[in-house]
Amino acid sequence: MNNSIWRLLKQLIIFTIFSLVVNHIAYRESFPGGESYRFPIEGFLSSNLLCILIGIIAELNFRYYKKKHFSKKVEIISISWYMVSNLVYITIIYIPVFIIINLVAGGQPEFYYLLIGLLITLLISFILLGLTYAQDIYSLYKLSIKDAEITIESGAKTTKLTYENIACFYSENKIVYTVQNDGTTITTDFTLNELEEKINDQLFFRANRQIIIHKDSVDQIEKIENGKLRIRLKAFIENDAITKINISRYKRKAFVDWF
Repeated sequence: MNNSIWRLLKQLIIFTIFSLVVNHIAYRESFPGGESYRFPIEGFLSSNLLCILIGIIAELNFRYYKKKHFSKKVEIISISWYMVSNLVYITIIYIPVFIIINLVAGGQPEFYYLLIGLLITLLISFILLGLTYAQDIYSLYKLSIKDAEITIESGAKTTKLTYENIACFYSENKIVYTVQNDGTTITTDFTLNELEEKINDQLFFRANRQIIIHKDSVDQIEKIENGKLRIRLKAFIENDAITKINISRYKRKAFVDWF
């Protein structure tokens, strides 16, 4: 299941349970076991509507921060801004939703209840969203702290290359080559599978069994027959198989999502 859909589903389940509990203990007539028990349908539906909006906002905000900040470096300041921005957006949507619900219910919005409701919503949202996105942010953090360079071993020689200077790795006749941005190649003692385990998968993509490409080395993407893609790299490489890199229709979506 897509991570975004799974996160939204988890949020909906958590918020629904929370809404049921809060709405049942908030009012005497809705307290379970009471003689005048009445299911708090209005409060439950309005809470769920608010929770769905909060979940959508948090997911869209996470995608933005993942693309603009977390994909480069995950640090306390960027995580803090992500959480604070969520609370700001929640505040912006909470006020009109509160007023509209009160007007529909025939009541008059009161500042005291607006303030108390907002503070409780912000507190609960902060805790639940923190728990929801903690694992995803930690996974991005582990990727971001991987070494920005790789040691290439070739026989008796050892060379250190930074990721930004690597265009791709490719295999030919059971030998794996590292191609730099200027087109020069270095033979390695690694297999492509070993390299795939070592390098940062936010920057590198296994295009096919023969080649791993760096995101910044991609110069052109062309749609070709049968739903395939053809990739042209910026680096000049004297190898026909590498000059035209084909992405199969089975890996097309994974490539597009990564790129």
